[in-house]
Amino acid sequence: MNSARITHDGQDGTLIDSIMNSKRAFLGVVVIGMLISVFAARCSAEDTNATGANLSDTSSASAEPGIFSEWLAMVAKTQAEQPHWAPPVGIVSPCLQQVFRYDISQQSLKGGRTLTIFGSGKGLEFIPAERLQFIIGVPPWMTENTTPSKDGWGDQSFLMKFRLAAANEQEGDYVVTAFMGMTVPNGGENYSLGHYTFTPTLAFGKGWGNFDFQSTINMTFPDNGAAHGGMGTPLVMNGVWQYRLAKVFWPEVEVNYTWWPNGIHEGLNQVFITPGLVLGRFPIWKRFAAAVGAGCQVAVTDHPLIHRNLILSTRIMF
Repeated sequence: MNSARITHDGQDGTLIDSIMNSKRAFLGVVVIGMLISVFAARCSAEDTNATGANLSDTSSASAEPGIFSEWLAMVAKTQAEQPHWAPPVGIVSPCLQQVFRYDISQQSLKGGRTLTIFGSGKGLEFIPAERLQFIIGVPPWMTENTTPSKDGWGDQSFLMKFRLAAANEQEGDYVVTAFMGMTVPNGGENYSLGHYTFTPTLAFGKGWGNFDFQSTINMTFPDNGAAHGGMGTPLVMNGVWQYRLAKVFWPEVEVNYTWWPNGIHEGLNQVFITPGLVLGRFPIWKRFAAAVGAGCQVAVTDHPLIHRNLILSTRIMF
């Protein structure tokens, strides 16, 4: 039988453990991102040095490629086989990405409350093998202007992508990808769902010149099923229309639809429209580049859970 232990300052030890676990997860994501970035930079430098050496001494044998050089070559090949659209402000891109992404959102809720989320479940995205990508989400820090104020860590999220089919702009300009997302209930007591959730998703996109359409459809399954009074199994469909201007401007309009067939919100559905803009990519150094995005999600149906959501997104690609 599990019982909450009381610390020396009288606080619930399980809450402190959750916060510390989330902090360690966040630091782990940052460390992994830094290591991958350092390896990418080092491999780029080694490749440049090796090229110079080979040009100065044509009689010498070619240097053996290192494991990280091979990995970067695989990443470049994988990304060359798919469209090169900007990842949207809201939905997860069906394309495979290597990026560290950090989003901040501010949601207007019922009763005049405002919920600010730092991290928003985004984080480190990397490609470990051909047609495969993982996302390790940054545990979100959430704060709400209640009386008294309420804050805490949200749950840790993970996502795996497997690209089923793709063609770059010269070969057809399309992509089809399957996702599997998961959240772990290690957040604080204020914002943890209290259950593991699993979210299978089908994502696809098609481009026509500078215009593209990207879409996802998914359903979330908590580990307690569709228990009455729980979160249920919401069905979510998203679509975003983008147009590229002057290579780095990507204005977009996104539509999000959610329907709850069961659970505490049974029978409710809501629709949001999100005008947004992504700027990038801007080269930094070698493989590294930056992009930013912003959008305003507005409810267009009655009785939504969220009335408005402002989103600011920052990305470092590698």
